[in-house]
Amino acid sequence: MRTLAVSREVVEQDYVIEQVRQLFQCTVLWCEGRACLEYESKEELDKISDYVRANFDKDLLDVFFTAVESLSQDA
Repeated sequence: MRTLAVSREVVEQDYVIEQVRQLFQCTVLWCEGRACLEYESKEELDKISDYVRANFDKDLLDVFFTAVESLSQDA
């Protein structure tokens, strides 16, 4: 029974990640099987965080292992 609960949690996390990818101009990177959010600006990060909290009642870092700002193309 515990395996089923863990499995359901993974599917939910994948669903949240897919929704974020579809709605925002961000990139999801994978590191050792964990999702990492790459965002363009602090404002975008705030919008994504607010969306995840409002629609899924989760903190952004409950879904993503970490969130990092994109490096500019000029660097």
